[in-house]
Amino acid sequence: MTINCDIAILGGGTGGYVAAIRAAQLGKEVVIIEQDKLGGTCLHRGCIPSKSLLRSAEVFALMQESEDYGIAADNITLQFAKVQARKQGIVDQLHQGVQYLMRKNKIKVVQGKGRVIGPSIFSPQSGAVAVEYEDGEMETVVSKNLIIATGSRPRVLPGLEADGQLILNSDHALQLESLPESMLIIGGGVIGMEWASMLSDFGVKITVVEAASQILPAEDQEVARELRKLLEKRGVTIYTEATLLTDTYAPASDQQQLSITIRHQEQEHVLTVSKVMVSIGRQANAESIGLANTDVQIVNGFIKVNNKMQTTESHIYAIGDVIGGLQLAHAASHEGIAAVNHICGEEVHYNPLQVSRCVYTRPEVASTGITEQEATAQGIDVKVGKFPFKAIGKALVYGESDGFVKVIADRKTDDLLGVQIIGPQATDLISEAALAQFLDATPWEVAQTVHAHPTLAEILGEAMLAVDGKSIGM
Repeated sequence: MTINCDIAILGGGTGGYVAAIRAAQLGKEVVIIEQDKLGGTCLHRGCIPSKSLLRSAEVFALMQESEDYGIAADNITLQFAKVQARKQGIVDQLHQGVQYLMRKNKIKVVQGKGRVIGPSIFSPQSGAVAVEYEDGEMETVVSKNLIIATGSRPRVLPGLEADGQLILNSDHALQLESLPESMLIIGGGVIGMEWASMLSDFGVKITVVEAASQILPAEDQEVARELRKLLEKRGVTIYTEATLLTDTYAPASDQQQLSITIRHQEQEHVLTVSKVMVSIGRQANAESIGLANTDVQIVNGFIKVNNKMQTTESHIYAIGDVIGGLQLAHAASHEGIAAVNHICGEEVHYNPLQVSRCVYTRPEVASTGITEQEATAQGIDVKVGKFPFKAIGKALVYGESDGFVKVIADRKTDDLLGVQIIGPQATDLISEAALAQFLDATPWEVAQTVHAHPTLAEILGEAMLAVDGKSIGM
């Protein structure tokens, strides 16, 4: 059998299903080919389940500090099975929501494994995808344009391949039935630090090993130092510029612990823990999807695209984690919209430099634009404004006054180059800074916006004023 459509989308994750909805809005007939569940990694193995666990950890930590708020709470216990059940309930509800959106927008979903088979016999400029169903039956989807949105998976560390028991990746960690006494997290990037923050709040003894000179290597140095300081204050042990010396590890089936040797500051350390979590980034799902049947280029494991999300075959587009870059769900969504808009002759308004980056640790970290280090490396003469949460009334009311906002601006043009936040609700506050960048606002213009009092958002106005040394609250 053959299914014909205007746009076929290989992958029904966040980027894929958002692209499908946008295409349907523009009157296109759309088919999504998904081998697992709609919603992809973000909904089932990433953003949503991990943030549910992080929220439970945050509440657990807050309840243990309740006396600071004048509330005595005795016999606080963690019921981890209920934590996991709450997480799954949220995932299931949102999954049902995505399925409803497909029905509402009349988007056909084909459940099977898709593989690009190149141009169709009907037109050399069309795309064809062979779909294999679970029962072995085959079908072909022929479209005028194809969007590849196959996502990514946890990267494997040779010699420490995850077994789901003692050595975990982030997928395995989400399915833990009980909490370990201790865990070594290899990799101090976004995923690693979120798990470090969460598990330490749950009472797990955490050690983080990172090869780079700082945790969160892509973020501002001051922000990374502040997060490290606050996590170490909570008992997390962090080694940066550290090297793994254990080349291979094959745990015995009856082992309850394992030991990993690292080198740090010219000394060797043997770390013995209940579990190891490998968190060294994500690898694109670009193999076994038939790209050898096309002229689509792969660079360093990721599909190469232009700023309109087009591959080297003009009728084939790619979005999301499979193209590398930011590898964020909200980036994938907007890349999907950009691809569909370009296919349909609409304007494309997508700039990766204006995509907010969020880290859901405690405290949260969020940023948009470039850091001070990146601006300096580009030869830009910058001016910097900083303002601490401890000077914001609402932060003191919340009992969360650690952290600061940092604003980077071009001294010559007054352009807003970047904003970095570490502190309470940082991942929500960053959207104002992202909007300011999109509208090409200057720090002065943002500062003239009346920020209600008392709110956490006041800190953005103060930090923007601080760029020119005119903050009011300090």
